Amino acid sequence: MAMHPYLPHLVKLQSVDARIAEVRAKLAEFPQQLAEVERRVEAARAALSRAREAYTQSLKDRKRYELDVEQWKEKVRKYKDQIYQVKSNEAYKALQHEIEMAESEVAKAEDHLLERMIAGEEFERQVKATERLLAEVEAAARADREKITAEQAVKETDLAALTAERDAMLVSIPEDLLDHYHRIARRHNGVALSEVRNETCTCCRVRVRPHVFQEVRNPANQDIFHCESCTRILYYVGEETAAPGQPEISGEASA
Repeated sequence: MAMHPYLPHLVKLQSVDARIAEVRAKLAEFPQQLAEVERRVEAARAALSRAREAYTQSLKDRKRYELDVEQWKEKVRKYKDQIYQVKSNEAYKALQHEIEMAESEVAKAEDHLLERMIAGEEFERQVKATERLLAEVEAAARADREKITAEQAVKETDLAALTAERDAMLVSIPEDLLDHYHRIARRHNGVALSEVRNETCTCCRVRVRPHVFQEVRNPANQDIFHCESCTRILYYVGEETAAPGQPEISGEASA
């Protein structure tokens, strides 16, 4: 590998930084995944709550129509008792009319009651169905939480190991060069170095000047060269072997 004596350290650092970024991105997904699990559970609980409310309202309506039936039946009984006490034909006809009206109301109330009873049975079935659904959702949620928590623990362990590896690497890199690396990385989404392959910067795809390419690949080179287009630090590892962690950014004209 032909490059500045400290560039191998920077190449390895960039590889570790890329892995750290991947792990952190994955860790950032876990709270969202857990929140989605909770949303599913809350949605199932809300559905059960609505079903129970509808069932309760149906029972109230049924009770109201039961009372209506009894009240109208009581009026029928009352009018029928009175019919034997009237003295005139007009009063008799009036009571007969009231009895007919009351019996009509009894029939209407009984129809409504029957509708409420049928609806109540359907609401009861819905409650039982949503109870089963909630139980299934909660069971799935418990499994999902365990899986997500386990994956999160693995990634946290990975992050701790990578962070320790990175910290150990920093002692081998001069502070000024490390600052330089960080400044470039911040401008290019964490990618401060770019491999030169086929006399081309593999990040921005811009051709490197011939004399720069010769210096970058020179084993005796002690200088650091930058891509004139994207400003990343250039390094060379050979035409057939790509360095670990080196990104391939296709279609980038400039950075």
